[in-house]
Amino acid sequence: MDLLHSPLHDRHVALGAKFAEFGGWDMPVEYSGGGVLAEHAAVRESVGLFDVSHLGKAVVRGAGAADYVNRCFTNDLAKIGVGQAQYTLCCADDGGTVDDLIAYLRSDFEVFLMPNAANTAEVVQRLRDEAPEGIEVADLHRRYAVLALQGPASADVLQALDVPADHPYMSFVTGTIAGRELTVCRTGYTGERGYELVVDSEDAADVWDAVLAAGEPQGIRPCGLGARDTLRTEMGYPLHGHELSPEITPVMARAGWAVGWDKPEFWGKEALERQRAEKTVSLIRGLKAEGRAIPRPGMRVSSTTGEPVGEVTSGTFSPTLREGIALALLDRSIAVGDTVSVDVRGRAQSFTVVTPPFVTTQVKES
Repeated sequence: MDLLHSPLHDRHVALGAKFAEFGGWDMPVEYSGGGVLAEHAAVRESVGLFDVSHLGKAVVRGAGAADYVNRCFTNDLAKIGVGQAQYTLCCADDGGTVDDLIAYLRSDFEVFLMPNAANTAEVVQRLRDEAPEGIEVADLHRRYAVLALQGPASADVLQALDVPADHPYMSFVTGTIAGRELTVCRTGYTGERGYELVVDSEDAADVWDAVLAAGEPQGIRPCGLGARDTLRTEMGYPLHGHELSPEITPVMARAGWAVGWDKPEFWGKEALERQRAEKTVSLIRGLKAEGRAIPRPGMRVSSTTGEPVGEVTSGTFSPTLREGIALALLDRSIAVGDTVSVDVRGRAQSFTVVTPPFVTTQVKES
């Protein structure tokens, strides 16, 4: 199958991007002139700009749309108001995670959704299959582009463009860049203050160019999905297919904070309540290398006595800490503070079990 291209693909080619497949899309992993380490540092220290147009986009419209979405997904949409966004999960009947996504509450009659690229079609189809009469579910995956402006100086860049930047975390407003209207949401996947800009695909190039120009005084860098992954791993943020999957439920991923346990219904409610009560399933935890080892997904984790206790789900070199870090699905017998062994290319390496995030950032600061 041919890979899909972002509307900014030509811009990335001109910037010397290295590409890789992600969720069916050909997306930039890193750019020439610095690579992942420089791009990671730019976001932690100043500001970076990501093209995340591969992310899904969908909308649920009609009388009772917000109530319908709330009956489907785990989090309680009634806890937020119009103009706010919420992290939530779409689960199967057995509690497995179909996807994790952001829901933007535009009104009681309209909810905009941003699922993961590879799961958009399934999320949309599940919503369509159970939608009551009068509810429309539209797949807008190709209609919009998404730019993620992330880092401590991200607000300065938007202010230079006369775009609102002082709205609270997980809220959104409309703005205009280069004469193009867009949605500006205080969200992101890096752990730093940041914004995701949702814009019509045909306007994306003009907005990309304007943001990069406005960010020059702050040393803005275009950033690829390589840095996005190291940044999110440092924060302990889950990635579907790694810390969340049809086999890894929100309970196992320690994402119970994104479940409206008191709601009368949502997909997978009974199964998740059972896991929560029984307390027997494995849990996602953090690992920090005691030496120089770099963990990778799929590596086996054992106790100090050699018993298998789990598997690494995400692992990388932390550019901030300058050491190996990982997220791993571990048996409940393993506690924070314990030492475990990770099989790193045939050699047993010691890691300490920790609670993420691995670094301290300012994602929610006012």
